[in-house]
Amino acid sequence: MAKKKVNRSLKKRKVEVHRVAHYAFFVGLVIAIVAGFFRSYVGPEVLVTTLVILGTLVGLFNLTAKETTPFLLASVALMLAGIVNLGLIPYVGLVLRSILSNIVVFVVPGAIIVGMKTIWKLASD
Repeated sequence: MAKKKVNRSLKKRKVEVHRVAHYAFFVGLVIAIVAGFFRSYVGPEVLVTTLVILGTLVGLFNLTAKETTPFLLASVALMLAGIVNLGLIPYVGLVLRSILSNIVVFVVPGAIIVGMKTIWKLASD
């Protein structure tokens, strides 16, 4: 009886941490997009620190084994897209470049953590 209660408690705690990581992902994405529109008003130190912390939380707590490969593939795609000079696009290019740069800053810490977890798992098997 006590073992079932402990398992339920652990499962509930795991769901709560997973939910916090989902919120961290959503908040990080919203911050990255909004800060892209108001890039001249946002302090870069605070923005980068916030996005890195949220990205780290997402990488540590959010992904299951099934989500690892799609997350890493999407991270690589975003990083490659960040290389493109979107500033050449008239009217919206600078805003798009700023938004994409913010998203890359947000995703990279999670990609590093998930990549290290994946390598660790592959090495330990």
